[in-house]
Amino acid sequence: MYEPIRSKSVHSTMAGTTTDFPGRSRDDELDIQLAGHLAALLAVTDELRALAPDTGLDAAAERLAEQVTRLRGGQAPVRLQVAATRQEPRPAALHRRAHTLAARALVVAASRADTAVAILTAERMDAHSAALEPRPLASR
Repeated sequence: MYEPIRSKSVHSTMAGTTTDFPGRSRDDELDIQLAGHLAALLAVTDELRALAPDTGLDAAAERLAEQVTRLRGGQAPVRLQVAATRQEPRPAALHRRAHTLAARALVVAASRADTAVAILTAERMDAHSAALEPRPLASR
């Protein structure tokens, strides 16, 4: 029923030696993915900071930048100075986008058991959810 393979594997001859294939571990791939999600969240946070400066957003941006730097082995993320140039700023859309990015980062952080990032992303999700909630009108 079963016939043993008689020829060499195509993969081992294409990769040269077996130590060259695969190039990265699962943990390395998760670090790359998590750093990407956090960098995207940082970019949206910077956009929100440009629309409405806030000390909470400033602190969150610094914490996000620290985590991206750690995950990238000391390489700091590129930070652009965002100017609020849009005719119609849409902070609600940015908060929804940031919430989604934080949720994606939380899933990856949980997968790699990175407690610091999991806590940070959960806090960001809460903050963006709170920003999206309708505020009660002030009584007259």
